Amino acid sequence: MGGCVSGDLKGGKQAIGGVHGRPTMNNDAGYNEAIERFFRDRGQSPLFTPIELSLSASNLRNLDIISKSDPMAVLYVKKMDGTLEELGRTEVVLNCLNPTWIEKINVSYQFEIVQNLVFHVYDVDTKYHNMSVKALKLNEQDFLGEATCVLSEIVTKRNRSLTLNLHGKNGPGGSKNFGTLTVHAEESCLSRMAVEMKLRCSQLDNKDMFSKSDPFLRISRLTESGKYVPICKTEVINNNLNPVWRPLYLSMQQFGSKDNPLRIECFDFNSNGNHVLIGQLHKSVSELEKLHKDRSGANLVFPTHRGQEKVLKGQLFVDQFIGKEQFSFLDYISSGFELNFMVAIDFTASNGTPRNQDSLHYIDPSGRLNSYQKAIIEVGEVIQIYDSDSRFPAWGFGGRYGGTLSHCFNLNDTNAYEVEGVQGIMAAYANALHTVTLAGPTLFGPVINMAAQLAATSNDIAKYFVLLIITDGVLTDIQETMDALVRASDLPLSILIVGVGNADFKQMEVLDADDGRRLESSTGRVATRDIVQFVPMREAGRFLLFRLYWKSYRISF
Repeated sequence: MGGCVSGDLKGGKQAIGGVHGRPTMNNDAGYNEAIERFFRDRGQSPLFTPIELSLSASNLRNLDIISKSDPMAVLYVKKMDGTLEELGRTEVVLNCLNPTWIEKINVSYQFEIVQNLVFHVYDVDTKYHNMSVKALKLNEQDFLGEATCVLSEIVTKRNRSLTLNLHGKNGPGGSKNFGTLTVHAEESCLSRMAVEMKLRCSQLDNKDMFSKSDPFLRISRLTESGKYVPICKTEVINNNLNPVWRPLYLSMQQFGSKDNPLRIECFDFNSNGNHVLIGQLHKSVSELEKLHKDRSGANLVFPTHRGQEKVLKGQLFVDQFIGKEQFSFLDYISSGFELNFMVAIDFTASNGTPRNQDSLHYIDPSGRLNSYQKAIIEVGEVIQIYDSDSRFPAWGFGGRYGGTLSHCFNLNDTNAYEVEGVQGIMAAYANALHTVTLAGPTLFGPVINMAAQLAATSNDIAKYFVLLIITDGVLTDIQETMDALVRASDLPLSILIVGVGNADFKQMEVLDADDGRRLESSTGRVATRDIVQFVPMREAGRFLLFRLYWKSYRISF
């Protein structure tokens, strides 16, 4: 008995869906928490319903020669003018033609609007398996098929599931079989409750001949239609029959309610995608909490062909169970928190001479913005609304300022490190291109330390600091940067990194820590929380991903 398992990093061995405190990369498709709360507080129904979509596929085309396709699904909404707006992506499932994706995509169902959805399925090339899905260029992946429907077609089904035939880019018809895509919709739970659990197993059955099993857990939730939908999986523990997994962080939106049945399956990982079931059990979150309180284990069972279950010697234990309350960005703002925006701009030579049109720092006389200007405006105009004085610290790094190489200099051509508003940043940036000589290398440590110093010395506990770093290059001080981030993880500070140009940004994905593994300093200290979000900005439209991410980001102290 086997099962396809999700994974877009490290050969499919990383955790999916249970990462601490991080939302998935999904557009909220019009969802606005402030509007939602306005209606709820008045006992009225909102004008929309937040919906969570789960995707699975069957009989996909196999485009790989010595293995199977590695599929990923992308959801778009078709706008009135016929253009497609991306709403979200699933993770990659390795070596599988019948994938069930774990990552959900959130949309807002509006009764009075025809919401045309377009689904694309891609086979992700092996050389991109170590990249985050949000950084993948879709034109570099193999197209597996397309399906379309109206959102209301899904939500009006009795079981809220709709199976669609996939077809080629030229539309339905033809003799080729592209397989099917099944979409299941559930209303999103708006509860703030979440739990953090640390799970382990003991005395697992060994499924390997010449070594020990490589176990991982997959947790699925029972839906109203009676089907189980996977919500997360742990990382793989190699060659171990008594595995201890890293903590799982699950929101009520994922598990439904504390009494909702969960199916917990333990698999032996195989790189060909044919993972072998070791055993399984059914427990609710409440029952898992009781296991923790009683310090007892629950035996795994193995389903037999006659519909019965064989009780196994292997057991599941809950070594840690912590109930938590999630607070959103809106919660902090409405409670009186104020954002303090800071920006740091890369002045290293790899950007190209600013006078040349192919330079990332080229100022177009026609008024067309370069990537640095776009990033400043996109982020600054969102955050300045929440900054009462609109005075922003602005720095440059990696350039020769006054003849001296500096990795943190005031962007303003004065002793003052603050500028007035977003336009002040734009003006100081344009002026600095005439006074600063591009140099190098690319170091983040000094500007992070400067931002952390401001956050640490602030006497106002209602202030939260946001540092935007815009860069084009590969870091030279990766360990020093990690050390600075770990030290800053206790402070009211978030760091947003925007990558411009076509450099290799794999290091930024490490700093982003989207795989759930918190950063570790050179002294062995682990970050208190993840404070970094990285967004590649290879084209202007992609930067919307940042804005959507920020709206849903959970600030957790």
